[in-house]
Amino acid sequence: MDLKTTSDYLDYYYATSPNSHIKGSSQVPYTPVFLSVFYTAVFLTGVLGNLILIGALHCKRGSRRLIDIFIINLAASDFIFLVTLPLWVDKEASLGLWRTGSFLCKGSSYMISVNMHCSVFLLTCMSVDRYLAIMCPAVSRKFRRRDCAYRVCASIWFISCLLGLPTLLSRELTLIEDKSYCAEKRATSMRLTWALVTLIFTFFIPLLSIVICYCCITRKLYTHYQQSGKHNKKLRKSIKIIFIVVAAFVFSWLPFNTFKLLAIVSGLQNELYFSSAALQLGMKVSGPLAFANSCVNPLIYYTFDSYIHRAIVHCLCPCLRNSDIGSSTETSDSHLAKALSNFVHADDFVRRRKRSVSF
Repeated sequence: MDLKTTSDYLDYYYATSPNSHIKGSSQVPYTPVFLSVFYTAVFLTGVLGNLILIGALHCKRGSRRLIDIFIINLAASDFIFLVTLPLWVDKEASLGLWRTGSFLCKGSSYMISVNMHCSVFLLTCMSVDRYLAIMCPAVSRKFRRRDCAYRVCASIWFISCLLGLPTLLSRELTLIEDKSYCAEKRATSMRLTWALVTLIFTFFIPLLSIVICYCCITRKLYTHYQQSGKHNKKLRKSIKIIFIVVAAFVFSWLPFNTFKLLAIVSGLQNELYFSSAALQLGMKVSGPLAFANSCVNPLIYYTFDSYIHRAIVHCLCPCLRNSDIGSSTETSDSHLAKALSNFVHADDFVRRRKRSVSF
Protein backbone atom coordinates (compact mmCIF):
# COMPACT_ATOMS: atom_id res chain seq x y z
CA MET A 1 0.00 0.00 0.00
CA ASP A 2 1.62 3.29 -1.04
CA LEU A 3 1.47 6.37 1.14
CA LYS A 4 -0.87 8.21 -1.20
CA THR A 5 -3.50 5.50 -0.79
CA THR A 6 -2.90 5.32 2.95
CA SER A 7 -3.40 9.07 3.33
CA ASP A 8 -6.95 8.61 2.09
CA TYR A 9 -7.60 6.20 4.94
CA LEU A 10 -5.99 8.41 7.53
CA ASP A 11 -8.65 11.05 7.12
CA TYR A 12 -11.01 10.64 10.06
CA TYR A 13 -13.82 11.86 7.89
CA TYR A 14 -13.29 9.40 5.10
CA ALA A 15 -17.02 8.75 5.03
CA THR A 16 -17.26 12.21 3.47
CA SER A 17 -13.96 12.02 1.60
CA PRO A 18 -14.08 13.11 -2.05
CA ASN A 19 -11.83 10.23 -3.06
CA SER A 20 -14.83 7.90 -2.98
CA HIS A 21 -16.04 9.69 -6.11
CA ILE A 22 -12.72 9.67 -7.95
CA LYS A 23 -12.19 7.18 -10.72
CA GLY A 24 -10.59 3.98 -9.52
CA SER A 25 -12.05 4.06 -6.03
CA SER A 26 -14.65 1.54 -4.92
CA GLN A 27 -18.11 3.05 -4.89
CA VAL A 28 -21.16 1.85 -3.00
CA PRO A 29 -24.33 2.37 -5.09
CA TYR A 30 -26.53 5.32 -4.06
CA THR A 31 -24.01 6.41 -1.41
CA PRO A 32 -24.30 10.15 -2.21
CA VAL A 33 -28.11 10.06 -1.98
CA PHE A 34 -28.12 8.05 1.22
CA LEU A 35 -25.46 10.21 2.92
CA SER A 36 -27.21 13.44 1.89
CA VAL A 37 -30.47 12.28 3.45
CA PHE A 38 -28.73 10.77 6.48
CA TYR A 39 -26.63 13.86 7.25
CA THR A 40 -29.68 16.08 6.83
CA ALA A 41 -31.61 13.99 9.36
CA VAL A 42 -28.64 14.01 11.76
CA PHE A 43 -28.35 17.80 11.38
CA LEU A 44 -32.02 18.54 12.06
CA THR A 45 -32.47 16.17 15.01
CA GLY A 46 -29.04 16.89 16.49
CA VAL A 47 -29.23 20.68 16.38
CA LEU A 48 -32.72 20.71 17.88
CA GLY A 49 -31.92 18.07 20.51
CA ASN A 50 -28.66 19.64 21.69
CA LEU A 51 -30.14 23.15 21.81
CA ILE A 52 -33.03 21.90 23.95
CA LEU A 53 -30.63 19.98 26.19
CA ILE A 54 -28.37 23.01 26.71
CA GLY A 55 -31.35 25.29 27.34
CA ALA A 56 -32.99 22.89 29.79
CA LEU A 57 -29.83 22.45 31.87
CA HIS A 58 -29.15 26.19 31.76
CA CYS A 59 -32.58 26.82 33.26
CA LYS A 60 -31.73 24.40 36.08
CA ARG A 61 -28.66 26.42 37.06
CA GLY A 62 -29.58 26.55 40.75
CA SER A 63 -30.04 22.79 41.18
CA ARG A 64 -27.63 21.64 38.47
CA ARG A 65 -25.70 18.44 39.14
CA LEU A 66 -21.94 18.29 38.78
CA ILE A 67 -22.17 15.89 35.83
CA ASP A 68 -24.48 18.35 34.04
CA ILE A 69 -21.47 20.64 33.50
CA PHE A 70 -19.86 17.91 31.40
CA ILE A 71 -23.15 17.16 29.62
CA ILE A 72 -23.57 20.84 28.65
CA ASN A 73 -20.05 20.97 27.23
CA LEU A 74 -20.61 17.70 25.36
CA ALA A 75 -23.84 19.09 23.87
CA ALA A 76 -22.02 22.30 22.87
CA SER A 77 -19.27 20.28 21.19
CA ASP A 78 -21.83 18.22 19.28
CA PHE A 79 -23.72 21.38 18.26
CA ILE A 80 -20.56 23.00 16.86
CA PHE A 81 -19.90 19.90 14.77
CA LEU A 82 -23.50 19.67 13.55
CA VAL A 83 -23.36 23.25 12.23
CA THR A 84 -20.82 22.04 9.65
CA LEU A 85 -23.00 19.21 8.33
CA PRO A 86 -24.82 21.29 5.65
CA LEU A 87 -21.44 21.73 3.95
CA TRP A 88 -20.98 17.97 3.76
CA VAL A 89 -24.57 17.53 2.58
CA ASP A 90 -23.80 19.88 -0.31
CA LYS A 91 -20.62 17.90 -1.04
CA GLU A 92 -22.52 14.62 -1.23
CA ALA A 93 -25.27 16.19 -3.35
CA SER A 94 -22.63 17.44 -5.81
CA LEU A 95 -21.00 13.99 -6.06
CA GLY A 96 -17.95 14.88 -3.98
CA LEU A 97 -17.24 18.39 -5.28
CA TRP A 98 -16.40 21.03 -2.67
CA ARG A 99 -18.10 24.27 -3.70
CA THR A 100 -17.71 26.41 -0.55
CA GLY A 101 -14.05 27.42 -0.74
CA SER A 102 -10.76 26.62 0.95
CA PHE A 103 -11.52 28.39 4.24
CA LEU A 104 -14.61 26.29 4.97
CA CYS A 105 -12.80 23.16 3.80
CA LYS A 106 -10.14 23.62 6.46
CA GLY A 107 -12.46 25.17 9.04
CA SER A 108 -15.16 22.51 8.95
CA SER A 109 -12.61 19.70 9.09
CA TYR A 110 -10.93 21.40 12.04
CA MET A 111 -14.22 21.74 13.95
CA ILE A 112 -15.01 18.06 13.36
CA SER A 113 -11.57 17.08 14.65
CA VAL A 114 -12.04 19.24 17.77
CA ASN A 115 -15.46 17.68 18.35
CA MET A 116 -14.03 14.17 18.10
CA HIS A 117 -11.36 14.77 20.74
CA CYS A 118 -13.59 16.88 22.97
CA SER A 119 -16.37 14.27 22.99
CA VAL A 120 -14.03 11.42 23.92
CA PHE A 121 -12.37 13.38 26.73
CA LEU A 122 -15.68 14.64 28.14
CA LEU A 123 -17.17 11.14 28.15
CA THR A 124 -14.05 9.92 29.95
CA CYS A 125 -14.39 12.64 32.59
CA MET A 126 -18.08 11.80 33.01
CA SER A 127 -17.16 8.17 33.57
CA VAL A 128 -14.54 9.09 36.17
CA ASP A 129 -17.04 11.43 37.86
CA ARG A 130 -19.62 8.66 38.16
CA TYR A 131 -16.93 6.28 39.38
CA LEU A 132 -15.94 8.65 42.18
CA ALA A 133 -19.54 9.42 43.09
CA ILE A 134 -20.55 5.78 43.40
CA MET A 135 -17.37 3.91 44.30
CA CYS A 136 -15.71 6.49 46.59
CA PRO A 137 -18.46 8.83 47.85
CA ALA A 138 -16.45 9.96 50.89
CA VAL A 139 -13.20 10.65 49.03
CA SER A 140 -14.96 12.19 46.03
CA ARG A 141 -16.17 15.18 48.04
CA LYS A 142 -12.64 16.60 47.88
CA PHE A 143 -12.45 16.41 44.09
CA ARG A 144 -16.03 16.61 42.81
CA ARG A 145 -16.48 20.38 42.97
CA ARG A 146 -18.01 22.75 40.45
CA ASP A 147 -14.93 24.95 40.12
CA CYS A 148 -12.82 21.85 39.46
CA ALA A 149 -15.30 20.66 36.80
CA TYR A 150 -15.20 24.03 35.03
CA ARG A 151 -11.39 23.97 34.98
CA VAL A 152 -11.37 20.41 33.63
CA CYS A 153 -13.79 21.34 30.83
CA ALA A 154 -11.74 24.42 29.92
CA SER A 155 -8.61 22.25 29.76
CA ILE A 156 -10.39 19.73 27.55
CA TRP A 157 -11.43 22.43 25.09
CA PHE A 158 -7.89 23.85 25.00
CA ILE A 159 -6.28 20.43 24.44
CA SER A 160 -8.87 19.48 21.80
CA CYS A 161 -8.25 22.72 19.91
CA LEU A 162 -4.51 22.00 19.92
CA LEU A 163 -4.99 18.40 18.77
CA GLY A 164 -7.14 19.65 15.88
CA LEU A 165 -4.42 21.95 14.51
CA PRO A 166 -2.77 19.25 12.33
CA THR A 167 -6.07 19.08 10.42
CA LEU A 168 -5.62 22.72 9.36
CA LEU A 169 -2.22 21.82 7.94
CA SER A 170 -3.21 18.56 6.26
CA ARG A 171 -6.53 19.59 4.71
CA GLU A 172 -6.52 21.51 1.43
CA LEU A 173 -8.70 22.31 -1.53
CA THR A 174 -7.39 20.09 -4.34
CA LEU A 175 -8.09 20.46 -8.06
CA ILE A 176 -8.49 17.15 -9.91
CA GLU A 177 -9.50 17.37 -13.58
CA ASP A 178 -10.57 21.03 -12.98
CA LYS A 179 -12.85 19.95 -10.13
CA SER A 180 -12.43 21.07 -6.50
CA TYR A 181 -12.20 18.47 -3.71
CA CYS A 182 -11.64 18.95 0.02
CA ALA A 183 -9.01 16.26 0.66
CA GLU A 184 -5.97 15.27 2.69
CA LYS A 185 -2.43 16.04 1.60
CA ARG A 186 0.01 13.27 0.82
CA ALA A 187 0.91 11.41 4.02
CA THR A 188 4.49 11.02 5.25
CA SER A 189 5.96 8.50 7.68
CA MET A 190 6.10 11.19 10.38
CA ARG A 191 2.44 12.05 9.90
CA LEU A 192 1.51 8.37 10.00
CA THR A 193 3.42 7.90 13.25
CA TRP A 194 1.81 10.99 14.78
CA ALA A 195 -1.62 9.78 13.67
CA LEU A 196 -1.03 6.40 15.31
CA VAL A 197 0.13 7.90 18.63
CA THR A 198 -2.74 10.41 18.62
CA LEU A 199 -5.30 7.72 17.89
CA ILE A 200 -4.07 5.52 20.74
CA PHE A 201 -3.94 8.29 23.34
CA THR A 202 -7.11 10.13 22.26
CA PHE A 203 -9.39 7.17 21.64
CA PHE A 204 -8.31 3.69 22.66
CA ILE A 205 -6.87 4.61 26.07
CA PRO A 206 -9.91 6.80 26.97
CA LEU A 207 -12.17 4.01 25.74
CA LEU A 208 -10.37 1.53 28.00
CA SER A 209 -10.76 3.94 30.93
CA ILE A 210 -14.49 4.31 30.26
CA VAL A 211 -15.04 0.56 30.08
CA ILE A 212 -13.04 -0.06 33.29
CA CYS A 213 -14.94 2.65 35.20
CA TYR A 214 -18.37 1.36 34.16
CA CYS A 215 -17.42 -2.27 34.77
CA CYS A 216 -16.38 -1.40 38.33
CA ILE A 217 -19.58 0.59 38.86
CA THR A 218 -21.74 -2.20 37.49
CA ARG A 219 -20.02 -4.76 39.68
CA LYS A 220 -20.54 -2.56 42.75
CA LEU A 221 -24.21 -2.01 41.99
CA TYR A 222 -24.78 -5.67 41.21
CA THR A 223 -23.14 -6.73 44.48
CA HIS A 224 -25.26 -4.26 46.41
CA TYR A 225 -28.40 -5.42 44.65
CA GLN A 226 -27.65 -9.09 45.33
CA GLN A 227 -26.77 -8.65 49.00
CA SER A 228 -29.54 -6.20 49.82
CA GLY A 229 -32.15 -8.55 48.37
CA LYS A 230 -34.39 -5.62 47.44
CA HIS A 231 -35.88 -4.94 44.05
CA ASN A 232 -34.62 -1.37 43.80
CA LYS A 233 -35.93 0.10 40.57
CA LYS A 234 -33.59 3.09 40.69
CA LEU A 235 -30.54 0.86 41.02
CA ARG A 236 -31.65 -1.34 38.13
CA LYS A 237 -32.38 1.74 36.02
CA SER A 238 -28.94 3.16 36.80
CA ILE A 239 -27.28 -0.06 35.63
CA LYS A 240 -29.38 0.09 32.47
CA ILE A 241 -28.30 3.68 31.77
CA ILE A 242 -24.65 2.70 32.20
CA PHE A 243 -24.90 -0.10 29.65
CA ILE A 244 -26.75 2.10 27.14
CA VAL A 245 -24.26 4.97 27.35
CA VAL A 246 -21.27 2.66 26.95
CA ALA A 247 -22.93 0.67 24.16
CA ALA A 248 -23.84 3.83 22.20
CA PHE A 249 -20.31 5.18 22.53
CA VAL A 250 -18.66 1.92 21.47
CA PHE A 251 -21.11 1.32 18.62
CA SER A 252 -20.59 4.84 17.26
CA TRP A 253 -16.83 5.26 17.54
CA LEU A 254 -15.09 1.88 17.77
CA PRO A 255 -15.73 0.52 14.23
CA PHE A 256 -14.38 3.54 12.37
CA ASN A 257 -11.34 4.01 14.59
CA THR A 258 -10.56 0.30 14.29
CA PHE A 259 -10.49 0.57 10.49
CA LYS A 260 -8.43 3.73 10.83
CA LEU A 261 -5.91 1.92 13.06
CA LEU A 262 -5.60 -0.92 10.54
CA ALA A 263 -4.97 1.55 7.73
CA ILE A 264 -2.28 3.39 9.69
CA VAL A 265 -0.48 0.16 10.59
CA SER A 266 -0.56 -0.95 6.95
CA GLY A 267 0.78 2.42 5.85
CA LEU A 268 3.67 2.36 8.32
CA GLN A 269 4.68 -1.12 7.20
CA ASN A 270 4.29 -0.20 3.50
CA GLU A 271 2.60 -3.53 3.00
CA LEU A 272 -0.98 -4.46 2.25
CA TYR A 273 -1.96 -6.47 5.32
CA PHE A 274 -5.65 -5.80 4.72
CA SER A 275 -7.74 -5.50 1.59
CA SER A 276 -7.83 -1.93 0.28
CA ALA A 277 -11.44 -2.33 -0.80
CA ALA A 278 -12.40 -3.75 2.60
CA LEU A 279 -10.86 -0.81 4.44
CA GLN A 280 -12.60 1.68 2.15
CA LEU A 281 -15.95 -0.03 2.55
CA GLY A 282 -15.49 -0.30 6.31
CA MET A 283 -14.82 3.42 6.65
CA LYS A 284 -17.68 4.39 4.39
CA VAL A 285 -20.12 2.31 6.46
CA SER A 286 -18.77 3.12 9.93
CA GLY A 287 -18.06 6.83 9.35
CA PRO A 288 -21.71 7.94 9.40
CA LEU A 289 -22.22 5.97 12.63
CA ALA A 290 -19.58 8.13 14.32
CA PHE A 291 -21.24 11.28 12.98
CA ALA A 292 -24.63 10.13 14.27
CA ASN A 293 -23.37 10.03 17.85
CA SER A 294 -23.76 13.82 18.00
CA CYS A 295 -27.54 13.56 17.70
CA VAL A 296 -27.98 10.38 19.75
CA ASN A 297 -26.70 11.70 23.08
CA PRO A 298 -29.65 14.06 23.80
CA LEU A 299 -32.10 11.24 23.04
CA ILE A 300 -30.31 8.92 25.47
CA TYR A 301 -30.31 11.45 28.28
CA TYR A 302 -33.93 12.44 27.68
CA THR A 303 -35.14 8.84 27.60
CA PHE A 304 -33.14 7.30 30.43
CA ASP A 305 -32.09 10.15 32.76
CA SER A 306 -35.14 11.18 34.78
CA TYR A 307 -33.48 14.38 36.00
CA ILE A 308 -32.77 15.62 32.46
CA HIS A 309 -36.20 14.42 31.34
CA ARG A 310 -37.84 16.62 34.00
CA ALA A 311 -35.54 19.54 33.13
CA ILE A 312 -36.51 19.37 29.45
CA VAL A 313 -40.22 19.08 30.27
CA HIS A 314 -39.96 22.12 32.56
CA CYS A 315 -38.05 24.06 29.90
CA LEU A 316 -40.57 23.32 27.14
CA CYS A 317 -43.65 23.54 29.40
CA PRO A 318 -43.03 26.10 32.17
CA CYS A 319 -46.61 25.66 33.37
CA LEU A 320 -45.66 22.20 34.65
CA ARG A 321 -42.89 23.55 36.85
CA ASN A 322 -44.99 23.37 40.01
CA SER A 323 -46.80 20.18 39.13
CA ASP A 324 -46.09 16.67 40.31
CA ILE A 325 -43.60 16.13 37.50
CA GLY A 326 -40.13 16.56 38.90
CA SER A 327 -41.33 17.15 42.47
CA SER A 328 -38.58 14.91 43.75
CA THR A 329 -35.22 16.67 44.01
CA GLU A 330 -33.21 13.54 44.57
CA THR A 331 -30.99 12.64 41.64
CA SER A 332 -29.84 9.21 40.63
CA ASP A 333 -26.29 9.94 41.80
CA SER A 334 -27.41 11.08 45.23
CA HIS A 335 -29.73 8.10 45.55
CA LEU A 336 -26.94 5.71 44.61
CA ALA A 337 -24.52 7.36 47.00
CA LYS A 338 -27.00 7.06 49.87
CA ALA A 339 -27.92 3.49 49.04
CA LEU A 340 -24.32 2.36 48.69
CA SER A 341 -23.30 4.27 51.81
CA ASN A 342 -25.98 2.45 53.78
CA PHE A 343 -24.81 -0.81 52.25
CA VAL A 344 -21.18 -0.16 53.26
CA HIS A 345 -22.16 0.83 56.80
CA ALA A 346 -24.36 -2.23 57.16
CA ASP A 347 -21.60 -4.47 55.87
CA ASP A 348 -19.12 -2.94 58.34
CA PHE A 349 -21.63 -3.44 61.15
CA VAL A 350 -22.04 -7.13 60.28
CA ARG A 351 -18.26 -7.63 60.25
CA ARG A 352 -17.90 -5.96 63.66
CA ARG A 353 -20.65 -8.14 65.08
CA LYS A 354 -18.89 -11.26 63.79
CA ARG A 355 -15.63 -10.18 65.44
CA SER A 356 -17.33 -9.53 68.78
CA VAL A 357 -19.04 -12.95 68.69
CA SER A 358 -15.77 -14.71 67.90
CA PHE A 359 -14.15 -13.16 70.96
